[in-house]
Amino acid sequence: MKPLRRLATVTLAAGAALTTTLGVAPSALAAPDPVVASPYLYQWGGQTDPAAAMSATGVKAFTLAFMLADGGCNPKWDGNRDLNGSDATLIQKIRSAGGDVIPSFGGWSGTKLGSQCGSPEDLAGAYQKVIDAYQLKAIDLDIENTDEFENAAVQDRILNAVKITKQKNPGVRVVITMGTSPQGPTEWGSRLITQAKAIGANVDVWSVMPFDFSSGGDMAAMTKSAVDGLKDQLKSAFGWSDDEAYRHSGLSSMNGKTDNAGENVSVANFTSLRDYAASHHLGRFTFWATNRDCSGGGECSGIDQEKYAFTKIVAGYQG
Repeated sequence: MKPLRRLATVTLAAGAALTTTLGVAPSALAAPDPVVASPYLYQWGGQTDPAAAMSATGVKAFTLAFMLADGGCNPKWDGNRDLNGSDATLIQKIRSAGGDVIPSFGGWSGTKLGSQCGSPEDLAGAYQKVIDAYQLKAIDLDIENTDEFENAAVQDRILNAVKITKQKNPGVRVVITMGTSPQGPTEWGSRLITQAKAIGANVDVWSVMPFDFSSGGDMAAMTKSAVDGLKDQLKSAFGWSDDEAYRHSGLSSMNGKTDNAGENVSVANFTSLRDYAASHHLGRFTFWATNRDCSGGGECSGIDQEKYAFTKIVAGYQG
């Protein structure tokens, strides 16, 4: 059921124009690292008020989904909303409340910039438009759809674009998020890691999505195994110690029912994962999505849980 994970179904109208102070308001200057603990938030279906979620949980950052291509090599939210529209208003609202954001490029559905942009330079230019529009500290590249992930040429284009982006913006952190097996990154994930080393793409955090790989079972145990496998691959590729490799690793879980029938991540599972992440100082701990962080079906998690139960767990994570 991929639509639960990554499918935009509602197009929102553009909102207020981007203000000249976006990203430089006094509240933003003291904003937290948006990479470490930032649950995903999207602007379709059951939209969550980010300020209300921040007040209720203490969470300080969100990963905003998704930045896509408008049909060419031009970034737009979900492929159709301009950078200076409703999403800019949302970012300003989060920053005015003392938080920050990390936009996510990609996801499962829609037209991807990695596929549409003809060269690493063009793709880096698309990233730069978004970085400049919001004065970003970090970006998340969610490389999960097969047209980007299972494509050597597109993988290399993305990694070379990361290299260019990091050279132009040394203070901007880059996260790569990808699927995984319970044992760690798959063959294509392993290629992405080894190519990053070969190309010299300075990826700050590698984050796996440890779900949609079973029909049930102990999701906490399988998630830990997947991240341990990621750590081992990073250690091998980059020559890092266990501690260093874990600090460059991350996990992006899914609250409640996942896209696979019978597969569930409970509040207890997620609490165990938070403790595991803290014990290894993982560079990123997050989940899909605060919009679903409520009880029942529809836009909610599909399990019996308190509202914001998962977001509260993320909010307490400090790396």
